Amino acid sequence: MLSRNTTWTLTRDASLGMHFVGVTFYDGQGFMVPKSLNVKSAKQLKGAQVCVQSGTTTELNLTDYSRANNLQLKPIVFEKQEAATGAYFSGRCQVFTTDASGLASVRSKEAKNPADHMILPELISKEPLGPSIRRGDDEFFAIAKWTLNALLEAEEFGVTAANADKMKAESKNPSVMRLLGAGNEDTGKLLGLDKEWALRAIKAGGNYGEIFKRNVGEKTSIGLPRGTNNLWTEGGLMYAPPVR
Repeated sequence: MLSRNTTWTLTRDASLGMHFVGVTFYDGQGFMVPKSLNVKSAKQLKGAQVCVQSGTTTELNLTDYSRANNLQLKPIVFEKQEAATGAYFSGRCQVFTTDASGLASVRSKEAKNPADHMILPELISKEPLGPSIRRGDDEFFAIAKWTLNALLEAEEFGVTAANADKMKAESKNPSVMRLLGAGNEDTGKLLGLDKEWALRAIKAGGNYGEIFKRNVGEKTSIGLPRGTNNLWTEGGLMYAPPVR
Protein backbone atom coordinates (compact mmCIF):
# COMPACT_ATOMS: atom_id res chain seq x y z
CA MET A 1 0.00 0.00 0.00
CA LEU A 2 1.20 3.50 -0.86
CA SER A 3 -0.32 6.41 1.04
CA ARG A 4 1.35 9.80 0.63
CA ASN A 5 1.08 12.92 -1.55
CA THR A 6 0.73 10.98 -4.79
CA THR A 7 -1.57 12.33 -7.50
CA TRP A 8 -4.08 9.94 -9.03
CA THR A 9 -3.53 10.04 -12.80
CA LEU A 10 -4.46 7.74 -15.67
CA THR A 11 -0.82 6.83 -16.32
CA ARG A 12 -0.15 5.85 -12.74
CA ASP A 13 -3.44 4.01 -12.36
CA ALA A 14 -3.07 2.07 -15.61
CA SER A 15 0.64 1.35 -15.95
CA LEU A 16 2.36 1.08 -12.56
CA GLY A 17 0.73 -2.07 -11.22
CA MET A 18 -1.48 -0.37 -8.66
CA HIS A 19 -5.07 0.76 -8.16
CA PHE A 20 -6.00 4.04 -6.48
CA VAL A 21 -8.44 3.58 -3.62
CA GLY A 22 -10.03 7.04 -3.67
CA VAL A 23 -9.27 10.65 -2.89
CA THR A 24 -8.16 11.60 0.61
CA PHE A 25 -7.12 15.14 -0.30
CA TYR A 26 -8.06 17.38 -3.20
CA ASP A 27 -5.01 19.49 -3.92
CA GLY A 28 -3.65 21.66 -6.70
CA GLN A 29 -0.23 22.90 -7.75
CA GLY A 30 0.69 26.38 -6.59
CA PHE A 31 3.59 28.79 -6.25
CA MET A 32 5.47 30.12 -3.23
CA VAL A 33 7.48 33.34 -3.40
CA PRO A 34 9.31 35.58 -0.95
CA LYS A 35 7.07 38.46 0.12
CA SER A 36 9.98 40.74 -0.79
CA LEU A 37 9.34 39.87 -4.45
CA ASN A 38 6.18 41.97 -4.10
CA VAL A 39 3.91 39.94 -6.37
CA LYS A 40 0.31 38.98 -5.68
CA SER A 41 -0.41 36.66 -8.59
CA ALA A 42 1.33 33.95 -10.57
CA LYS A 43 0.54 35.98 -13.69
CA GLN A 44 3.18 38.49 -12.48
CA LEU A 45 6.00 35.93 -12.58
CA LYS A 46 7.03 36.43 -16.22
CA GLY A 47 10.61 35.28 -16.77
CA ALA A 48 11.05 34.09 -13.20
CA GLN A 49 13.32 31.19 -12.24
CA VAL A 50 11.29 28.42 -10.65
CA CYS A 51 12.69 25.60 -8.51
CA VAL A 52 10.93 22.31 -9.29
CA GLN A 53 11.49 18.60 -8.78
CA SER A 54 12.22 16.60 -11.94
CA GLY A 55 10.17 13.67 -13.19
CA THR A 56 6.93 14.82 -11.58
CA THR A 57 3.54 16.04 -12.73
CA THR A 58 4.65 19.31 -11.11
CA GLU A 59 7.34 19.84 -13.73
CA LEU A 60 4.94 19.09 -16.60
CA ASN A 61 2.23 21.37 -15.19
CA LEU A 62 4.73 24.20 -14.83
CA THR A 63 5.70 23.96 -18.48
CA ASP A 64 2.07 23.86 -19.61
CA TYR A 65 1.10 26.85 -17.44
CA SER A 66 4.07 28.89 -18.64
CA ARG A 67 3.24 28.26 -22.30
CA ALA A 68 -0.50 28.83 -21.89
CA ASN A 69 0.08 32.21 -20.22
CA ASN A 70 3.18 33.29 -22.16
CA LEU A 71 5.13 33.68 -18.91
CA GLN A 72 8.48 32.32 -20.16
CA LEU A 73 9.16 30.78 -16.77
CA LYS A 74 12.62 29.27 -16.37
CA PRO A 75 12.54 25.92 -14.56
CA ILE A 76 15.55 25.08 -12.38
CA VAL A 77 15.19 21.32 -12.06
CA PHE A 78 16.37 19.15 -9.18
CA GLU A 79 16.17 15.39 -8.75
CA LYS A 80 15.22 15.61 -5.05
CA GLN A 81 12.66 17.96 -3.53
CA GLU A 82 15.05 18.71 -0.66
CA ALA A 83 17.51 20.14 -3.18
CA ALA A 84 14.76 22.20 -4.83
CA THR A 85 13.56 23.70 -1.55
CA GLY A 86 17.14 24.35 -0.44
CA ALA A 87 17.84 26.23 -3.66
CA TYR A 88 14.69 28.30 -3.23
CA PHE A 89 15.44 29.30 0.35
CA SER A 90 19.05 30.13 -0.57
CA GLY A 91 17.81 32.53 -3.25
CA ARG A 92 18.89 30.57 -6.32
CA CYS A 93 15.28 30.62 -7.56
CA GLN A 94 12.65 33.29 -7.14
CA VAL A 95 9.80 30.79 -6.98
CA PHE A 96 9.18 27.28 -5.68
CA THR A 97 6.34 25.16 -7.03
CA THR A 98 4.66 21.98 -5.85
CA ASP A 99 1.21 21.03 -4.56
CA ALA A 100 -0.29 23.73 -2.32
CA SER A 101 -0.31 21.40 0.69
CA GLY A 102 3.40 20.72 0.09
CA LEU A 103 4.10 24.44 -0.12
CA ALA A 104 2.41 24.99 3.23
CA SER A 105 4.41 22.17 4.79
CA VAL A 106 7.74 23.34 3.34
CA ARG A 107 7.09 26.92 4.45
CA SER A 108 6.26 25.77 7.97
CA LYS A 109 9.15 23.36 8.41
CA GLU A 110 12.04 24.75 6.36
CA ALA A 111 11.74 28.53 6.19
CA LYS A 112 13.75 30.48 8.75
CA ASN A 113 10.77 32.78 9.05
CA PRO A 114 7.60 31.35 7.46
CA ALA A 115 5.99 34.80 7.48
CA ASP A 116 8.55 35.96 4.90
CA HIS A 117 7.01 33.71 2.24
CA MET A 118 3.58 33.67 0.66
CA ILE A 119 1.64 31.11 -1.36
CA LEU A 120 0.06 32.75 -4.39
CA PRO A 121 -3.69 32.24 -4.90
CA GLU A 122 -3.62 30.43 -8.26
CA LEU A 123 -3.86 26.66 -8.42
CA ILE A 124 -2.76 25.51 -11.86
CA SER A 125 -3.71 21.84 -11.78
CA LYS A 126 -5.98 19.20 -10.33
CA GLU A 127 -4.07 17.02 -7.88
CA PRO A 128 -6.36 14.41 -6.30
CA LEU A 129 -4.23 12.62 -3.73
CA GLY A 130 -4.99 9.21 -2.32
CA PRO A 131 -3.70 5.78 -1.34
CA SER A 132 -3.10 2.98 -3.82
CA ILE A 133 -3.00 -0.80 -3.56
CA ARG A 134 -1.01 -3.35 -5.52
CA ARG A 135 -2.95 -4.79 -8.45
CA GLY A 136 -4.19 -8.32 -7.90
CA ASP A 137 -4.95 -7.86 -4.20
CA ASP A 138 -8.65 -7.28 -4.66
CA GLU A 139 -9.62 -8.17 -1.11
CA PHE A 140 -7.28 -5.61 0.47
CA PHE A 141 -8.25 -3.06 -2.19
CA ALA A 142 -11.90 -3.40 -1.13
CA ILE A 143 -11.00 -3.09 2.55
CA ALA A 144 -8.92 0.04 2.03
CA LYS A 145 -11.56 1.65 -0.21
CA TRP A 146 -14.42 1.05 2.19
CA THR A 147 -12.40 2.10 5.22
CA LEU A 148 -11.93 5.49 3.57
CA ASN A 149 -15.65 5.65 2.80
CA ALA A 150 -16.49 4.67 6.38
CA LEU A 151 -14.35 7.49 7.79
CA LEU A 152 -16.16 9.97 5.56
CA GLU A 153 -19.58 8.64 6.54
CA ALA A 154 -18.56 8.77 10.19
CA GLU A 155 -17.93 12.50 9.93
CA GLU A 156 -21.21 13.03 8.12
CA PHE A 157 -23.12 11.23 10.88
CA GLY A 158 -21.18 12.88 13.71
CA VAL A 159 -19.40 9.70 14.81
CA THR A 160 -16.01 10.47 16.40
CA ALA A 161 -13.25 8.49 18.06
CA ALA A 162 -14.57 9.63 21.43
CA ASN A 163 -18.27 8.89 20.96
CA ALA A 164 -18.21 5.86 18.64
CA ASP A 165 -18.93 3.28 21.37
CA LYS A 166 -21.73 5.41 22.81
CA MET A 167 -23.30 5.93 19.40
CA LYS A 168 -23.12 2.23 18.67
CA ALA A 169 -25.00 1.51 21.88
CA GLU A 170 -27.57 4.30 21.65
CA SER A 171 -28.12 5.47 18.05
CA LYS A 172 -31.37 4.55 16.35
CA ASN A 173 -30.21 5.83 12.95
CA PRO A 174 -30.06 2.77 10.67
CA SER A 175 -27.08 4.20 8.77
CA VAL A 176 -25.10 4.74 11.98
CA MET A 177 -26.06 1.30 13.29
CA ARG A 178 -24.96 -0.30 10.04
CA LEU A 179 -21.68 1.64 10.03
CA LEU A 180 -20.79 0.73 13.61
CA GLY A 181 -21.88 -2.91 13.57
CA ALA A 182 -25.00 -2.53 15.71
CA GLY A 183 -28.16 -4.41 14.80
CA ASN A 184 -28.45 -7.38 12.49
CA GLU A 185 -26.73 -6.15 9.31
CA ASP A 186 -23.15 -7.32 8.85
CA THR A 187 -21.26 -5.31 6.22
CA GLY A 188 -17.93 -6.67 7.46
CA LYS A 189 -18.77 -10.17 6.27
CA LEU A 190 -18.69 -8.95 2.67
CA LEU A 191 -15.12 -7.69 3.21
CA GLY A 192 -13.89 -10.74 5.08
CA LEU A 193 -14.02 -8.78 8.35
CA ASP A 194 -16.22 -8.74 11.44
CA LYS A 195 -19.13 -6.39 12.15
CA GLU A 196 -17.01 -3.83 14.00
CA TRP A 197 -14.44 -3.18 11.26
CA ALA A 198 -15.49 0.44 10.77
CA LEU A 199 -15.92 1.05 14.50
CA ARG A 200 -12.29 0.07 15.10
CA ALA A 201 -11.05 2.27 12.26
CA ILE A 202 -12.93 5.28 13.62
CA LYS A 203 -11.73 4.70 17.18
CA ALA A 204 -8.14 4.30 16.02
CA GLY A 205 -7.78 7.74 14.46
CA GLY A 206 -11.13 9.47 14.33
CA ASN A 207 -13.37 10.28 11.40
CA TYR A 208 -12.08 11.98 8.25
CA GLY A 209 -12.57 15.47 9.68
CA GLU A 210 -10.68 14.60 12.85
CA ILE A 211 -7.78 13.18 10.84
CA PHE A 212 -7.66 16.29 8.64
CA LYS A 213 -7.80 18.67 11.60
CA ARG A 214 -5.10 16.84 13.54
CA ASN A 215 -2.60 16.50 10.70
CA VAL A 216 -2.96 19.49 8.37
CA GLY A 217 -5.80 21.65 9.70
CA GLU A 218 -5.81 25.36 10.44
CA LYS A 219 -4.51 24.91 14.00
CA THR A 220 -1.49 22.87 12.93
CA SER A 221 1.81 24.30 11.74
CA ILE A 222 0.75 23.52 8.16
CA GLY A 223 -2.48 25.45 8.64
CA LEU A 224 -4.67 24.33 5.73
CA PRO A 225 -8.37 25.23 5.55
CA ARG A 226 -10.79 22.41 4.65
CA GLY A 227 -11.87 24.13 1.41
CA THR A 228 -12.68 21.55 -1.27
CA ASN A 229 -11.91 18.82 1.26
CA ASN A 230 -15.05 19.62 3.20
CA LEU A 231 -17.91 17.16 3.12
CA TRP A 232 -20.36 17.56 0.25
CA THR A 233 -22.94 18.75 2.80
CA GLU A 234 -20.59 21.64 3.65
CA GLY A 235 -19.88 22.70 0.07
CA GLY A 236 -16.85 20.45 -0.45
CA LEU A 237 -16.08 17.49 -2.67
CA MET A 238 -15.89 14.73 -0.06
CA TYR A 239 -18.70 12.32 -0.80
CA ALA A 240 -18.72 8.63 0.11
CA PRO A 241 -20.82 5.85 -1.41
CA PRO A 242 -23.16 4.40 1.25
CA VAL A 243 -21.71 1.84 3.64
CA ARG A 244 -24.55 -0.63 3.29
